Amino acid sequence: MRVISGQFGSRRLTPVPTNKTRPTTDKVKEALFNMIGPYFQNGQFLDLYAGSGGVGIEAISRGMSKAFLVDKQMAAIRTIRANVQMTKHPEQFKILKMDANQALDEFENEKIKFNFVYLDPPYKKQKMVQQLNKLNNKKLLLSNALVICETDNHVELSDNIDSYQLIQQKNYGLTVISIYKYVGDK
Repeated sequence: MRVISGQFGSRRLTPVPTNKTRPTTDKVKEALFNMIGPYFQNGQFLDLYAGSGGVGIEAISRGMSKAFLVDKQMAAIRTIRANVQMTKHPEQFKILKMDANQALDEFENEKIKFNFVYLDPPYKKQKMVQQLNKLNNKKLLLSNALVICETDNHVELSDNIDSYQLIQQKNYGLTVISIYKYVGDK
């Protein structure tokens, strides 16, 4: 695992030392950022199931100004902290040890809005449509924000989800990336 491109390109990342997380492969991460970027000029990025923090670190490396990295496992939080320290820019990250729904409530209370949201929950617990609805209902997305959903190839997400437009979907073997553009309430 490594940072693919940008300011921190080629730096190695430490994986979470448990079998409870499934890291996004470098191949999928590179393809993902080629689809949504590949480079940015500021903005806020949310990784709601951050694992090692690799996707959020990649976003900062490519020009996002702030990444919010959420995970409820202590092993993941320790790994995220170590990986963020490698960047030497910890001020660009906010690390939250809490469950995804609790984090969304906190962001709503603090009136934080995101340009990009990455959803990669454990495959057996995926509730993507519910979380897309929560992001909309809690008004956590900026106009035209992108929400990236990583699922296994057995999950079929609808093209038609209220307040979202599916703009791209790619299959990478066992992994499928679906990118939705936030279009707000119609």
